[in-house]
Amino acid sequence: MTGTPVIHIVDDDASFRAAISRVLKVSGFEIADYESASSFLRGVETAKPGCILLDVNMPSFNGLQLQEELTKLSYGWPIVFMTGRGDVPTSVRAIKAGAEDFLLKPVSKETLLDAIRRALAGFEATKQQQDQINSLRSLIATLTPRENEVFALMVRGKMNKQIAFQLGTSERTIKAHRHMVMEKLRVQSFAEAVSIAEKTGLLAPSAARSVESP
Repeated sequence: MTGTPVIHIVDDDASFRAAISRVLKVSGFEIADYESASSFLRGVETAKPGCILLDVNMPSFNGLQLQEELTKLSYGWPIVFMTGRGDVPTSVRAIKAGAEDFLLKPVSKETLLDAIRRALAGFEATKQQQDQINSLRSLIATLTPRENEVFALMVRGKMNKQIAFQLGTSERTIKAHRHMVMEKLRVQSFAEAVSIAEKTGLLAPSAARSVESP
């Protein structure tokens, strides 16, 4: 991640938060700690993205409930659960809901740091992938409505004459539109255009079966 990663510690045990904070600060992390799930939710809108170290068993509003709420709010920050009273059903539920790890207290420094680093690495990879998709969607947004129609058909392997027939225009016009599509999407090949369609969800992988030269 760019900058110093922020670790959000959500735990109702003040002494535990203090101990974990010391360990993580020495390891080079920026720390934000919260005494409850509710206090974290109140500040999440202005908080810096990072990894959440989340206690399972907290009064009123527990860790699993916070995980569910963050999912509803579309916060994809990685969560590492920690608990002193873990059980298999709880851990399975947490992992199935997207948690990066489920650790039992007391946890060693090495185990904790390893879990955090894996979580942050996965988060960064996901963020880069989403940034790329957003960038590609921005390119697609520059296409005119007719160019969008041509793009949708060409990446499905339709030949120019087939696209022209379907759209009720000439093959020459389709070739011109296709050229503009390739130029606006900044690609040099049909395969690159198909890749953009797949990455942005406009086309299922391997949906294009034939390749036509413009």
